[in-house]
Amino acid sequence: MATTEELIKDVQVLGHIQDPHRKILTKECCAFLATLHRTFNATWKQLLHRRVLRQAEIDKGVLPDFLPETKHIRGNDTWRGADPAPGLVDRRVEITGPIDRKMVVNALNADIWTYMADFEDSNSPTWDNVINGQVNLYDAIRRQVDFKLNGKDYKLRTDRPLPTLIIRPRGWHLDEKHFVVDGEPISGALFDFGCYFFHNAEQLVRNGHGPYFYLPKMESHLEARLWNDVFNLSQDTIGIPRGTIRGTVLIETILAVFEMDEIIYELRQHSSGLNCGRWDYIFSVIKKFRNNPQFVLPDRSAVTMTVPFMDAYVKLLIKTCHRRGVHAMGGMAAQIPIKDNEEANKKAMAGVYADKLREVRAGHEVAHPALAKIASEVFNKHMPTPNQIFKRREGVSVTAMDLLNMNMPGTVTEEGIRKNLEIGVGYMEGWLRGVGCVPINYLMEDAATAEVSRSQLWQWAKHGVRTIEGKKVTKELNLQLLKEATEKLASKAPAGSKYHLAARYFATQITGEDYADFLTTLLYNEIVTVGGAAAKL
Repeated sequence: MATTEELIKDVQVLGHIQDPHRKILTKECCAFLATLHRTFNATWKQLLHRRVLRQAEIDKGVLPDFLPETKHIRGNDTWRGADPAPGLVDRRVEITGPIDRKMVVNALNADIWTYMADFEDSNSPTWDNVINGQVNLYDAIRRQVDFKLNGKDYKLRTDRPLPTLIIRPRGWHLDEKHFVVDGEPISGALFDFGCYFFHNAEQLVRNGHGPYFYLPKMESHLEARLWNDVFNLSQDTIGIPRGTIRGTVLIETILAVFEMDEIIYELRQHSSGLNCGRWDYIFSVIKKFRNNPQFVLPDRSAVTMTVPFMDAYVKLLIKTCHRRGVHAMGGMAAQIPIKDNEEANKKAMAGVYADKLREVRAGHEVAHPALAKIASEVFNKHMPTPNQIFKRREGVSVTAMDLLNMNMPGTVTEEGIRKNLEIGVGYMEGWLRGVGCVPINYLMEDAATAEVSRSQLWQWAKHGVRTIEGKKVTKELNLQLLKEATEKLASKAPAGSKYHLAARYFATQITGEDYADFLTTLLYNEIVTVGGAAAKL
């Protein structure tokens, strides 16, 4: 077996290492990360290439369907996912947010059941954000996270157990260019997972829970298989039983929805259910079928959870999860309180209540708002049991055509175009400054909602959609309205804002021509801070 020194021989840390970071970037942890990279890098790259090939098929008109080669898995009623792990039996209200120190303390102090600390869509993956996030979680797990900011003390509560902690690493599509193994950047997913698992798995078990993860943006059961292999190797490496890790998969791509049984099957002893990642799911529908005029969607506000393709998605996810004995998780409410308008705030909160009521009645176990009191009220009233896994939904029947049914009311409006532009350039501006959650018009926007905005603008221009006002959406119209939106936002912004830089990138994505795989991959080099000699380990 290779020694630690041998394993880290060709590892380079290109990000600046401050003293608090050294407890994360130990030689032993870096050796573990290098092992993950060397073991799984080839498979990771093959799966990313498979995505490209699948997109080419869709562009030729081949629509997704349930896989004939895995029919035996879907048809077998005897297998199940894992029983809920300690701390994951009751997940009726979760909150989610970035991994800055203040958010970590406030989230763990909230009256909730679980907290998803997010390295992905609500985090801009600057090196400082990523590595400081690892430090913050390391400290929180050991109750060493208390600090003072602007004269205010932030301390973990001691009057009750803390919520169960779940980590969402980055998706498979992102690199971590500040950590290089054998001349190649490590996967962002493996870096986030590896640092957290290596340092905290055993401590989390001693605390009465375990290393739990949300797994984002998967497009096939083969990507779930890769995660399962990562989990097994990791548990074997540090000497804890297989099945200690649990992963909840976000079903947030139109391709994954056709492979939900298979995804649970691949993870089996590590599965803690599936989640309805609604905003990324809408983004995925537009993205995958962007060249097909039959899949043009109306204004974002019209694409609700009750339109046919979203309703079918929810019903099939719940049925699939409960049939396999695992949790079916609800989606995130994006609203934030409106402090200066009581009437508008009342309307927004009523919308949150209605959304959570729909979820609990459908058979979900969980809500994802940053509005824990409202969600708790709904779920406590309508779900007296710890979960609703016993609701089998055996009468539900969902076909491939149900999942691809784009019939819905709604139109494209000039207001919808302007809102998408404001959300897109506004979110990208924040992301370029290292902020991954941006409040816009009393909604908390993250990468997923910005992707919906970008993709709709691209799709409308590509297919020359006409607005309800009679205007044809064109490249020229989108660029003109983008210029107006950017000037308006920049004029109100403090010095140092990045609206013009954001608009320069956004302009390439709304013409119906070039289309980047993700906004985050498009922008990533702008926040990479490599340079000079590699840090010493």
